[in-house]
Amino acid sequence: MNGCVGRVGFFSNFFFRVLLERFHLSSSLSVDYRPIDMAEAAVAEKNLGNEAYKKKDFATAHVHYDKAIELDPANATFHSNKAAAFFEEAKFDECIASCEKAVEIGREHRADYTVIAKALARAGNAELKRGNLKPALNWFQRSLSEYRDPELVKKAKALENQIKEEELKSYINPELAEQEKQKGNELFKYFYNRLPFQKGDFPGAMKHYNEAVKRHPDNAILYSNRAACLTKLMDFQRALDDCEKCIRIDPNFIKAYIRKGAVLTAMKEWGKAQSTYEAALHIDPNNAEAREGVRLCMSNNDEKPEQARERALADPEIQEILRDPGMRLILEQMSNDPGALREHLTNPEIAKKIMKLKEAGIVQIR
Repeated sequence: MNGCVGRVGFFSNFFFRVLLERFHLSSSLSVDYRPIDMAEAAVAEKNLGNEAYKKKDFATAHVHYDKAIELDPANATFHSNKAAAFFEEAKFDECIASCEKAVEIGREHRADYTVIAKALARAGNAELKRGNLKPALNWFQRSLSEYRDPELVKKAKALENQIKEEELKSYINPELAEQEKQKGNELFKYFYNRLPFQKGDFPGAMKHYNEAVKRHPDNAILYSNRAACLTKLMDFQRALDDCEKCIRIDPNFIKAYIRKGAVLTAMKEWGKAQSTYEAALHIDPNNAEAREGVRLCMSNNDEKPEQARERALADPEIQEILRDPGMRLILEQMSNDPGALREHLTNPEIAKKIMKLKEAGIVQIR
C-alpha cells in the first residue's frame, strides 16, 4: 500500500511539472512536492528521537531529529525538539540557535502559534539557566505575545519582580547614602542661617534625601530626616508615612515619634498626636519634647469625647478591628481584668490594634 501511495505522489508531481511547462506557469509557486511517506518517515524519526531523549541518550536523539529535519525541513517542531535536547545537555547557545530556527521555519510555514510560543519560551529558559535575567524576560515576553500561557505569565511576572529587586539591591550604597544625607542636611539647615525674607531650599534637600533613601532603604534616620523636610513642605501625609516607616525599622528611635507627633499636630489630629507623644515617653520618660507635645495636645483638643468616638467609628480600619471576634474577646478581658492588657501587648499585632483604638479614643489605657 505504501508503494502505491509513493507512486501516486510521484506521478502527481510529474504531471504537475508538465502543466507548469505547458502553460508557462511560474515554478516559484509554493508547492509541496514531498511524498506523503517522507513526512510520515520524518515523524517516525522524531518519535525515535523522543524515545532516546527520554532515556537521556541525547546523542542518539540528535541523530534522529537531524534525520527528521532532513526528511521534512518545513516542520518547526523538529528544530524545537533538538533545542530541548541541547537544553538538557546545558548547550545553551545551540539550544537558542535551534529555537530561533524553529521560530523562523514556523513563521515561514505558518505553524501553529503555540509551536512558536514554545520555542521562544525555551530560549528564555536557556537564558535563565545562564543567569541572564533580562534576555530571558525578553524571550518570555515574545512568547506571551504569541500565546498567553498562564504558567509562563506567572513566571515572567516573578522574573520581572526579581530583576527590579536586584536592580534596587545593586543600587544600595551606604557610603553614598551618607553623602547624600549630609548634602540634604546642609540645604535643610541653611534655612535657619538665612535672612528672614529668604526661602530655605527644602525642595533641594528633598532631592538628596530621596537619593539617600534609595541608596540605603533600611536606614531609619534617612526617613526621619525626609519626614522633617516633608513637614516643612506641608506634605503631611507623606511625612507621616516616612515617620511610620522609620518606626517600623527602629521602634525605639524616639525622634521618629516626636516628628510623627508634630505632623499629627499640624494636621490637628490631637488625639493621635497625644498618643504618639505618650509612646515616645514610654521610651524616654524624661523627653522634654514629648512632654511638651502631650501638654500641647491636651490644651488644644477641645473635641468632645462623643464627637471623637463618632468620628473614630467611621474609620474603616477601626470598624475592621471592632468586627474581629478575637479582638472583641480581648477587649472584654481587658475590661474585666486590667492586668490582661500587659499580656496582650506582648503580641505585636494585637498591640498595634489596641494602640489604634487608644488613639481613636475607643479604649482608655492608664
